[in-house]
Amino acid sequence: MTRTLILMRHTKSSWDDYTLADHDRRLNKRGQRSAKALGEWLSDKPWQTDQALVSTATRTRETFAGLGLSLDAEFTRTLYHADAAELQLVLETAVGATVLMIGHNPGISEFAQDMAATAPKHPRFSDFPTGATVVMEFDIQGWDDVETRTGRVLDFVVPRELLA
Repeated sequence: MTRTLILMRHTKSSWDDYTLADHDRRLNKRGQRSAKALGEWLSDKPWQTDQALVSTATRTRETFAGLGLSLDAEFTRTLYHADAAELQLVLETAVGATVLMIGHNPGISEFAQDMAATAPKHPRFSDFPTGATVVMEFDIQGWDDVETRTGRVLDFVVPRELLA
């Protein structure tokens, strides 16, 4: 059986209100446009997300909402600034066949690099800018069987490519 993982970094957030805690920062207008574009991109792809694991931060919640997917997210505080090891532990509890995880750098970037058998030939994969999204497929029965360096990268995109 195969399982599909979609790793996404939240889209561009605003730094306009310095009184807000980091957890509470909202998306800026570009971030809102990027989330919508990523949702349209995902809807044109053959994989359909059946589980979403999302950090509790406002900007990740707004990114998920902007995607316009027809499923509810599981908001998990553990994903807020999680490192690669924490992200893998959360993924191992997943039950969906196609799981979307929305998180933060540097953890989401490190996790993407750890999970890919071979990195895509894309200049932005290594720094995983806001909104960066990678899709990987794994030959596993369940997410508790997932191992690093075994994901076949099916696609990678950054929002600027979709908004151009």
